[in-house]
Amino acid sequence: MERTDWNQRYIDADTPWDSGEPSQQLQRFLSRGLVKPCRMLELGCGTGTNALYLAEQGFDVTAVDLSEEALRQAKEKAAKTKSTVKFVQADITAMPDLGAPFPFVFDRGTYHIVRQINIAAMQKMLADRVAPGGYYLVLAGNGNEDAPIEKGPPRVRCADMCAEIENDYFDLVSLEQATFDGVRLGGETFAPWCWTGVFRRRENKR
Repeated sequence: MERTDWNQRYIDADTPWDSGEPSQQLQRFLSRGLVKPCRMLELGCGTGTNALYLAEQGFDVTAVDLSEEALRQAKEKAAKTKSTVKFVQADITAMPDLGAPFPFVFDRGTYHIVRQINIAAMQKMLADRVAPGGYYLVLAGNGNEDAPIEKGPPRVRCADMCAEIENDYFDLVSLEQATFDGVRLGGETFAPWCWTGVFRRRENKR
């Protein structure tokens, strides 16, 4: 698989996924009350929209992205809103020490990319970074989508998603078909189908 230059895409503003609005699926998840404000980790935070929203809700947020430019923009947003978020530039499959595992990890659109490059490293990272009893909320492209592939993110079948994430460490709590909100491409707005997956880290490995 050809690797994307994510930093250049942020420099060029070629970021159709960056709606500038907090994820509706994230907001729905929080409304369920499964997690309360706590230490949390966002994977692939981009320009920080969801990280800043989570900080406003009282979470102690660490947000990771590969792109230096995305994080520069995120830090500018944080400075304007006087939000406290720890932004970290790193490859999520080779992250630095971030302290203890997190009770909550959020991922809007990272898993469906990394799984095509190094699924084993993704699985190990999740097992290491999600605290026992903690939750992993993931939004991923939906393999049931019938729109042209260029009008949406990479897609994954639900069976493959469950097999790759549940493995020996996680239990599936819920998996729902939804849409990514606010995706803009070529001046048009799309709502690609997604999976909203909630997985709970087992207290003990199976």
